Amino acid sequence: MAIEDDVTVIGGGLAGMTAALAAAREGAAVRLLSHKESTLRSASGLVDVLGYDPDGNLRSDPFDAIPDLPESHPYRRVGVEGVREALALFDEVVGDRYRGGHTDRNALVPTHGGTVKPTARYPATTAAGLASDDRSVLLVGFESVTDFDAPLSADHLESAGVPFVARGATISFPGDFRVDAKITRFADALDADERIELAGDGYTTELPAREALAEAVKPHLRGEERVGFPALLGQHHTEEVRESLEAELGAAVFEVPMGPPSLPGMRLEGALVSACRDAGVRFTTGNPVVDFEDGESGRIAAIRVDRNGAAIPFHADQFVLATGGLVGKGIDSDREGVSEPIFDCHVPHPSDRYDWFADDAFGNHPFVRFGVETDDDLRPLDREGEPEFPNLRAVGAVLGGYDFPAEKSGSGVSLATGRTAGLSAAREVTK
Repeated sequence: MAIEDDVTVIGGGLAGMTAALAAAREGAAVRLLSHKESTLRSASGLVDVLGYDPDGNLRSDPFDAIPDLPESHPYRRVGVEGVREALALFDEVVGDRYRGGHTDRNALVPTHGGTVKPTARYPATTAAGLASDDRSVLLVGFESVTDFDAPLSADHLESAGVPFVARGATISFPGDFRVDAKITRFADALDADERIELAGDGYTTELPAREALAEAVKPHLRGEERVGFPALLGQHHTEEVRESLEAELGAAVFEVPMGPPSLPGMRLEGALVSACRDAGVRFTTGNPVVDFEDGESGRIAAIRVDRNGAAIPFHADQFVLATGGLVGKGIDSDREGVSEPIFDCHVPHPSDRYDWFADDAFGNHPFVRFGVETDDDLRPLDREGEPEFPNLRAVGAVLGGYDFPAEKSGSGVSLATGRTAGLSAAREVTK
């Protein structure tokens, strides 16, 4: 029996899940196909809309800058209102797990590298750590979590001119954990408040994990009003863990967003998957989409998934491409050129490879803007500027025309284009 849906979304990151959720809530039968784990697991969990304009100027209000962005920018396809409505959808899904919805202005969130990142939405567990707060900070790192050098991060924050005194300390996570224990192991211990055996001077004792961690931190506190930990304060009961530590330490406690694997990213993935499942989205994971079948009038009839060497077709009326950019392999490159590998959509790029890069390693590299161009309905365009397929839309990092790492706009573009494409696809099948 043929697999057939109204809308098929290819890609399980933020853009793909947003498109699937928007389409399903509009009444469409939606399937999301994902080859590997969601890229959200590698993301910080912060939701950036626009931290800097294309000239590199810090933007306090991202919405003010959107009308002045280049015509090629994906935000110009969805408009300011499209971005606002996507954020409203996000706020409704995550509820009180996130902050920032009370204002249009960016918040300034310290990162594990000691920089300050402008962002529109941030996990509630990071709220007490905002760089606009002038209360003093102790950053606490762990010897086995080498991605976070707390003293160095504190020095970087002070060098960046934050309005508070910052200091760092590195300690051993209490208990007999493996030297190579993953951060999820520490998070699980704090979630369950496991009893941890502690060795003293000729004796051993046991304490609950949260109390044991607080006791390990107390000797390093010198009156700081805030204490920041790497983001590992539980996978499922993070707010409860944070409040327990606050009570023990007598100081505000916050998490510092980390690189992959990212617990805030995993928590966000969990919230989106739950919302999608509640809306009726079906997930098919573990196998790559390799090509497609032509339909009538230039339409896509089905995409094919490689399952142990067999090409399995998935039919749908509408398709959404959310496979990521160059890093995620949604856009591919070799010596011959740059391409979109599933539908062979046109990817504008200079024919000379030397024009893909700037001379300066930290310069303005053209390759970061490689991706498909679309019409106002987010349908990829061919070389002549016509839609490649009438029933295909593209969202997120597969889109070209913007430099999301420099702008800090990746999550905002994924949300806004994902929601718009999901709604458009669903309306095609439900009208």
